[in-house]
Amino acid sequence: MDPTPPSPARRRTLADIDLRLLRVFAEIVHANGFSAAQEALGMTQATISAHMRHLEDRLDMRLCERGRGGFYLTEEGRQVHSAMRDLFGSIDRFQNAVSEAQGELSGDLSFGTVDAMFTNRRLKLDRAFARFAELAPQVRLRIDIAAPQVLAQGILNGRYHAALMPATAGRDQMQAMDVFEERQNLYCGARHPLFAVDDREVTEAVLARQAFAGRSYMAQGPICGVDFDWRAEAAHMESTLLLILSGAYIGFLPDHYAAPEVKTARLRILAADRVTFNDVFQIVYPRNRPSRAASLLAEAILSCQASDPAPLADG
Repeated sequence: MDPTPPSPARRRTLADIDLRLLRVFAEIVHANGFSAAQEALGMTQATISAHMRHLEDRLDMRLCERGRGGFYLTEEGRQVHSAMRDLFGSIDRFQNAVSEAQGELSGDLSFGTVDAMFTNRRLKLDRAFARFAELAPQVRLRIDIAAPQVLAQGILNGRYHAALMPATAGRDQMQAMDVFEERQNLYCGARHPLFAVDDREVTEAVLARQAFAGRSYMAQGPICGVDFDWRAEAAHMESTLLLILSGAYIGFLPDHYAAPEVKTARLRILAADRVTFNDVFQIVYPRNRPSRAASLLAEAILSCQASDPAPLADG
């Protein structure tokens, strides 16, 4: 006997679902909870809860758990959230395409970048954003700071129209444009045993014995010929800096980001002539043609780079 067919409620198509409820759900997930989403949504927690109950009733599934145990998505909630991000990305691309066809730039532009860009004197993102605002005053710019692996996934699923991130292999589904190179030095904090050791004694073998704070998106192989002892990892530069300042770990940081701490003798560069490398940063788009707004932002970023940046005070 054939199984009982699903009820009409279970066959609801996307057109039956209120997009406003899905956007409330998206904001709740982004804020990681009902209470934290109140300000962004401009709603009371009771209203947010009512919207979520309505959405779950319409979808006939439990999307998240909330209560004393904290907020977390159910398996169904994760699937709906992933599909929802694809949906909103498609809607944004459609709206942008219509605006371009009408000869105007409007709608949203979602741009993602890694952290620690503010101290990069060559990049000057603040000037690039000002330039973009002049070129596309009707476009609402949405900026997010995330780890490279999150940015790459966001480009693929439509969350971001463009992203600024370190170059990595395996981006067949994206197109990229080189922007600048960032020097990465190895550092220790003032509390670390190597802080007062002569640099000639800081050999590769000595470095390999130190507890190392790496990056969660990097392969745990040798770096500059040193097979580091990974004891901690972080996705952001601020977290890495805190680990190094603790005195328990050594690790890599961008030279411009570490410069203020070097100047105040809270950090020291280790083996600068031997253990250092450059990261190439790129503006990354989806493989399909980038929107005109995304192209304008990329052009603004490239044009606003300082041609002769001031020297960095990092040693």
